[in-house]
Amino acid sequence: IAVLQIVKESQQQHGLRHGDFQRYRGYCSRRLRRLRKTLNFKMGNRHKFTGKKVTEEILSDNRYLLLILMDAERAWSYAMQLKQEANTEPRKRFHLLSRLRKAVKHAEELERLCESNRVDAKTKLEAQAYMAYLTGMLRFEHQEWKAAMEAFNKCKTIYEKLANAFTEEQAVLYNQRVEEISPNIRYCAYNIGDQSAMNELMQMRLRSGGTEGLLAEKLEALITQTRAKQAATMSEVEWRGRTVPVKIDKVRIFLLGLADNEAAIVQAENEETKERLFESLLSECRDAIQAVREDLKPDQKQREHSLENDSGKVSNIQYLHSYLTYIKLSTAIKRNESMAKSLQKALLQQQRSEEDGKRTPRPQDLIRLYDIILQNLVELTQLPGLEEDKNFQKEIGLKTLVYKAYRCFFIAQSYVLVKKWSEALVLYERVLKYAREVQSGAGAYTNSLKELPDVQDLITQVNAEKYSLQAAAILDANDTHETESPSQVKDGKPLSERFETFCLDPSLVSKQVSLVHFPPGFQPIPCKPLFFDLALNHVAFPPLEDKVEQKAKSGLTGYIKGIFGFKS
Repeated sequence: IAVLQIVKESQQQHGLRHGDFQRYRGYCSRRLRRLRKTLNFKMGNRHKFTGKKVTEEILSDNRYLLLILMDAERAWSYAMQLKQEANTEPRKRFHLLSRLRKAVKHAEELERLCESNRVDAKTKLEAQAYMAYLTGMLRFEHQEWKAAMEAFNKCKTIYEKLANAFTEEQAVLYNQRVEEISPNIRYCAYNIGDQSAMNELMQMRLRSGGTEGLLAEKLEALITQTRAKQAATMSEVEWRGRTVPVKIDKVRIFLLGLADNEAAIVQAENEETKERLFESLLSECRDAIQAVREDLKPDQKQREHSLENDSGKVSNIQYLHSYLTYIKLSTAIKRNESMAKSLQKALLQQQRSEEDGKRTPRPQDLIRLYDIILQNLVELTQLPGLEEDKNFQKEIGLKTLVYKAYRCFFIAQSYVLVKKWSEALVLYERVLKYAREVQSGAGAYTNSLKELPDVQDLITQVNAEKYSLQAAAILDANDTHETESPSQVKDGKPLSERFETFCLDPSLVSKQVSLVHFPPGFQPIPCKPLFFDLALNHVAFPPLEDKVEQKAKSGLTGYIKGIFGFKS
């Protein structure tokens, strides 16, 4: 049997693609039940349990090996599920270790059965590698680094040999498992005492998904622990000519790792990894600022006294807070600039995106990013302790002009899309004005502007866009005069109101076709009439005197008859 292939396919199809170990454990249980029923290898009946073991004598079908493999996978998946739950419930760690030992026991039984002559050499090697992998996992959790490293190395060696023995398509699976094991081996080597392994672990962290799974939390804890050891020797930091003591451990750890994090962002392989590292750095910076802010509250009176005595010079803790806020805002600017660059690349590939049916990026998305950058720059100029720093204010002013030029450029691009030629031309002139101001004032600040987008490239691009805009405006004016005919002008009416008029309307074959006005508009209707009987007052009723007189004449007779009960 192909042990690794069966395991990987089962895991990917039944929950592990989304990290759902409970679903995978349920699948293993159901598959075990089906295998036992098919092989008639039942453990007793519903009333009594009778244990059975797979032996070499009954090993006539490879499904008997699958029974042992699914037992091991079920125990392993339960252990990984408990590992997720142990973050909030530490007592479950004991159950986790018990399940891992159970998985290793089943793997040992699988390896013992595969030593039979009925099993081919490839299955024997895969069973040995599987056994070594689970043993390494167990030793890793026990923090027995040397034993875990030996097991992982054995597993890696077997899979590398198997990868070399088969075709490239078959070797992909083995190479993937080798890549999964490599970070664990380097982590064990570091804990044994190999200091060079730390650099390799940091490189693996840069790869997207390189530290997922068993190693992710341990690697982050290791990095924090290493920085904490170095933080013990750090006592102060210098920024813009002023030295500030650093007494908060969380801030020391953050400042020590700042250079490493920035280098990692530069070396990131793709935009997704870079975005993840930016978010991690900003999160650490916010935690450090919160720690400083908590120390600022009891220091408020002392800070006000310091302001009076030092003629406006802020206290050390306030200046440290300004420094950390500067790092946070600068990192946010770099992140938004990185997102803007990726969106600009996407704008260049706009036609291909439309063919793929994906959402096409628009210049408005870039305008929003540059608005956020400009807001961050405004906050930088308001940092306490830097109001009187003229060089700093001048530098931020030049950066503001650069980003204003780019924001203005993309506003002009959005006007070009809706064919507002005059507005776009005015905005292009404004872009050139900002760019020339930057070039004229960037003499002494060339080094600080190196990281910003090149203004000269923007000037070249704007000049080219101006000429193409003027040509497009002339062509559009000519097309308007030539093609403005009743048969090609859409008047905005729905189809139901222009049956008698032929009109070339491309929207009729699109998803947003206008057939009728919906919802329909209100229309006036006559209200229900009210009836007033005004003629009743002018009607003359017929006289009844004759009938009244006749009734009066027979009145006495009728009265007498009524007394004696006679009826007429």
